[in-house]
Amino acid sequence: MEKRREIEKKEVPLTALRDGEKGTITSIEVSYGRCLGFEKRLMDLGLIPGTEVIVVKSAPFKGPLEVSVKGSRFALGRGVARRIFVVKNNV
Repeated sequence: MEKRREIEKKEVPLTALRDGEKGTITSIEVSYGRCLGFEKRLMDLGLIPGTEVIVVKSAPFKGPLEVSVKGSRFALGRGVARRIFVVKNNV
Protein backbone atom coordinates (compact mmCIF):
# COMPACT_ATOMS: atom_id res chain seq x y z
CA MET A 1 0.00 0.00 0.00
CA GLU A 2 2.86 2.37 0.81
CA LYS A 3 4.44 1.79 -2.62
CA ARG A 4 1.15 2.64 -4.32
CA ARG A 5 1.08 5.97 -2.50
CA GLU A 6 4.62 6.74 -3.66
CA ILE A 7 3.65 6.01 -7.27
CA GLU A 8 0.53 8.17 -7.04
CA LYS A 9 2.66 11.14 -5.92
CA LYS A 10 4.92 10.80 -8.96
CA GLU A 11 2.13 10.17 -11.48
CA VAL A 12 1.70 12.93 -14.04
CA PRO A 13 -0.39 13.19 -17.20
CA LEU A 14 1.42 12.42 -20.45
CA THR A 15 1.07 16.10 -21.38
CA ALA A 16 3.48 16.98 -18.54
CA LEU A 17 6.42 15.28 -20.28
CA ARG A 18 8.69 17.44 -22.43
CA ASP A 19 10.23 16.58 -25.78
CA GLY A 20 12.53 13.57 -25.47
CA GLU A 21 11.33 12.54 -21.99
CA LYS A 22 10.31 8.96 -21.25
CA GLY A 23 7.65 7.64 -18.94
CA THR A 24 6.00 4.37 -18.01
CA ILE A 25 2.23 4.27 -18.25
CA THR A 26 0.61 3.62 -14.86
CA SER A 27 -3.07 4.17 -15.61
CA ILE A 28 -5.59 5.48 -18.10
CA GLU A 29 -8.56 7.54 -16.96
CA VAL A 30 -11.73 6.27 -18.60
CA SER A 31 -15.05 8.04 -18.14
CA TYR A 32 -17.81 5.49 -17.82
CA GLY A 33 -20.85 5.73 -20.02
CA ARG A 34 -19.12 7.44 -22.91
CA CYS A 35 -16.36 6.58 -25.34
CA LEU A 36 -16.81 2.85 -24.92
CA GLY A 37 -14.13 2.15 -27.53
CA PHE A 38 -11.65 4.65 -26.08
CA GLU A 39 -9.77 2.19 -23.88
CA LYS A 40 -9.72 -0.50 -26.58
CA ARG A 41 -8.37 1.97 -29.13
CA LEU A 42 -5.50 2.94 -26.82
CA MET A 43 -4.75 -0.71 -26.16
CA ASP A 44 -4.65 -1.35 -29.92
CA LEU A 45 -2.04 1.40 -30.19
CA GLY A 46 0.05 -0.30 -27.47
CA LEU A 47 -0.78 2.22 -24.76
CA ILE A 48 -1.29 -0.10 -21.80
CA PRO A 49 -0.09 0.17 -18.18
CA GLY A 50 3.54 -0.89 -17.83
CA THR A 51 4.53 0.25 -21.32
CA GLU A 52 7.26 2.84 -21.86
CA VAL A 53 6.30 5.88 -23.92
CA ILE A 54 8.56 8.62 -25.30
CA VAL A 55 7.34 12.11 -26.18
CA VAL A 56 9.09 12.80 -29.48
CA LYS A 57 7.63 16.25 -30.13
CA SER A 58 5.04 18.45 -28.50
CA ALA A 59 3.32 20.77 -30.97
CA PRO A 60 3.01 24.43 -29.97
CA PHE A 61 -0.24 26.19 -29.07
CA LYS A 62 -1.81 23.18 -27.35
CA GLY A 63 -1.37 20.99 -30.44
CA PRO A 64 -0.97 17.19 -30.44
CA LEU A 65 1.92 15.22 -29.00
CA GLU A 66 4.01 12.93 -31.19
CA VAL A 67 4.82 9.83 -29.15
CA SER A 68 6.81 6.66 -29.68
CA VAL A 69 5.57 3.37 -28.25
CA LYS A 70 7.28 0.05 -28.97
CA GLY A 71 8.91 1.45 -32.11
CA SER A 72 5.72 3.01 -33.52
CA ARG A 73 5.22 6.76 -33.75
CA PHE A 74 1.87 8.50 -33.78
CA ALA A 75 0.15 11.69 -32.70
CA LEU A 76 -2.20 11.99 -29.74
CA GLY A 77 -4.49 14.92 -29.14
CA ARG A 78 -3.98 16.73 -25.84
CA GLY A 79 -7.41 15.66 -24.58
CA VAL A 80 -6.44 12.00 -24.94
CA ALA A 81 -2.88 12.49 -23.67
CA ARG A 82 -4.21 14.27 -20.57
CA ARG A 83 -6.04 11.06 -19.57
CA ILE A 84 -2.93 8.86 -19.77
CA PHE A 85 -0.91 8.91 -16.54
CA VAL A 86 2.80 8.06 -16.44
CA VAL A 87 5.72 7.96 -14.06
CA LYS A 88 8.78 9.74 -15.47
CA ASN A 89 11.76 7.53 -16.16
CA ASN A 90 15.13 8.93 -15.10
CA VAL A 91 17.44 8.61 -18.08
